[in-house]
Amino acid sequence: MNDCVPSSSIRALLLIENRLLREALVRLFRKRPDLIVVGQTTSTDETPLDIPEGHCHVLVGDAFLASRLQAGFTAKGRLAARCKIILVGMEPDEEQFIAAVRSGVTGYLLQDASASDVVAAVRSVFRGDAVCPPELCSMLFRVVAQTAGQMPLPDSNSKPDLTLRQQQLVTLVAKGLTNKEIASQLNLSEFTVRNHIHRILKQVDAGSRSEAVQTIRAYGYSISS
Repeated sequence: MNDCVPSSSIRALLLIENRLLREALVRLFRKRPDLIVVGQTTSTDETPLDIPEGHCHVLVGDAFLASRLQAGFTAKGRLAARCKIILVGMEPDEEQFIAAVRSGVTGYLLQDASASDVVAAVRSVFRGDAVCPPELCSMLFRVVAQTAGQMPLPDSNSKPDLTLRQQQLVTLVAKGLTNKEIASQLNLSEFTVRNHIHRILKQVDAGSRSEAVQTIRAYGYSISS
């Protein structure tokens, strides 16, 4: 019996150069009723990873994918917004791990991860959680603490006065939802959602959606992801 099985099927795309690993994962996923393999490839060309919206929920890759993400193939975060990204069979390299996190990766498994670890990670990131080895997790906390110590705290007097609707929008943006998905959840038009987000960016002087979320959290708003 599978534990923590989502109510809907998880569409997984495998972008793995290692053939043995790729074929093993295909067999593994096909044994799980809640996992569907929508595609697999080892393409090593230099074309951007432009995955159509809705094509997959979770993208599973290895070191080959990690190098492409670091080279800038995330198209300014669009790939991470379209699907969750997991890297498997990785080395415990701190530099590569941080680069992966900055590229939008939310799951990072080392070479000693078991089959059940991979399945659990796919389900976890699908639900919106993040997965990484304990030793790299502690290092991530150190990096964030160091970065936070270098950033000036926002002036509490200039805290943006966000409406309840705007806070709802920011929460959905933090979850990685597209304008279309946000519009559907809040029963609004995409045009209205775009206008709301544009005003929020101006209010907090942010250049991107992710920067707006970080800034609003820094002001003390409770924004989950």
